[in-house]
Amino acid sequence: MSVGLAAESRRIFAGNRAVGRLALTAAHDGRRSRRTRVYEDGPLRARFPNGPALEAVIINTAGGIAGGDHFNFDINVGEGAGLTATTAAAEKVYRAIEAPAHVDVRLTVAPGGKLVWLPQETILFQGARLRRTVEIDLADAASLLFVEAVVFGRTAMGEMVTDGELFDRWRVRRSGELIFADAVRLDGAIGVTLGRAAVAAGHNAVATVLAVSAEVDALERARALSFCGEAGISAWNGLMLARLVAADGAKLRRDLQTLLAALHGSPPRLWMN
Repeated sequence: MSVGLAAESRRIFAGNRAVGRLALTAAHDGRRSRRTRVYEDGPLRARFPNGPALEAVIINTAGGIAGGDHFNFDINVGEGAGLTATTAAAEKVYRAIEAPAHVDVRLTVAPGGKLVWLPQETILFQGARLRRTVEIDLADAASLLFVEAVVFGRTAMGEMVTDGELFDRWRVRRSGELIFADAVRLDGAIGVTLGRAAVAAGHNAVATVLAVSAEVDALERARALSFCGEAGISAWNGLMLARLVAADGAKLRRDLQTLLAALHGSPPRLWMN
């Protein structure tokens, strides 16, 4: 292929990539939490079911994420407000031909605010390439429950992921001070890496649950639970962190539901489908 044709091919490829942004602000009006600003661009949408508490359901109308896509989420919870954010379905990340997919998440919570981030699992297909960054800024009196789950392949259909890329970078700050940093990088033969005892011991589904300003007895409640897979749970300086691994997505979801029921109450109804 000539240089000109290659450049034209890249231009066409870039023109067909999904680019989306969702910006959402929640505030407390003295009686209840309400959405005060919703900005939707590209395939990203937010819907708000009727209920006693403010809940945002994020929808990706593109039906998944492919190589070269770029999605941006910006959620701001105001002083004294509360918001639960979830997704309408598990997010599928498809095989990337060239460029990886990028997802950037920025969450900000003001004093007295509470954000519960509970998206359904991200499913990586064979050859998927995903690079995600999470930046969270909390005020001193803010609280957060943050859950992210990744399943490698549609395990219910017997699919296995042997090759791909996942780069996940988290930074959590409270009053501007870094209180939690995490980074995961799996590249190339990720199936072999997941098989190692110190990584996932052959499990195909993993999750992290982070609670900031965790209740005093949260650690004891969490450690008293029984899980289908394996879990490691620790707490320090008002934070609680749980790492979970399971053989498949269904078992991981049951374990997350068990843990969330102990820490937060029932997950959103969409999680029960």
